[in-house]
Amino acid sequence: MTLTVYGDARSGNCLKVKWLLDRLGLAYDWVETDVMSGATRTASFLALNPTGQVPLMVLADGRTLAQSNAILLHLAEDTGLIPDDPYDRARMLEWLFWEQYSHEPYVAVARFQMLYQGRSREEIEPRLFERGNGALDRLETALSGARYLVGGDLSLADIALVAYSRVAHEGGFDLESRPALRAWIGRVESDLSID
Repeated sequence: MTLTVYGDARSGNCLKVKWLLDRLGLAYDWVETDVMSGATRTASFLALNPTGQVPLMVLADGRTLAQSNAILLHLAEDTGLIPDDPYDRARMLEWLFWEQYSHEPYVAVARFQMLYQGRSREEIEPRLFERGNGALDRLETALSGARYLVGGDLSLADIALVAYSRVAHEGGFDLESRPALRAWIGRVESDLSID
């Protein structure tokens, strides 16, 4: 029995799980789950994940695991994508927590509202752009002179943060003025074989 992943291909949180599964060469069934049509609010889906969110992974033994970064951590155990050094591992976790608290809620939400809800920039809460630009600036600073976010190798921090950073322009954010960020996006996309 293989893994089953419920995910919406429009979601960076879902795609980062898919990219990691593909990189690791793990067999899985992808169940496209359209969050905009209410697919995560059905009784059958809520029985699997009472929070009604994707991604959701069903393990071969039937246990479920939700939250994208928790799934990444589970899948990446003993793969080299989690640093061995305790400090570097903690830094990787720091980036994972920061991604969900200080990056995704602004960059991804602005993108969703513009791209999928058809809102103009003027209709969107200005704070989303202020905080999203702050997050992208933080990445630009961290990546100036660095190939990856933690140490010299690709880690889960890079996989988690590239998901919405690479499409930030779809949410009205300027990537052209952030050369270190753009170069890092290209490296991580290449590492993960993302088109």
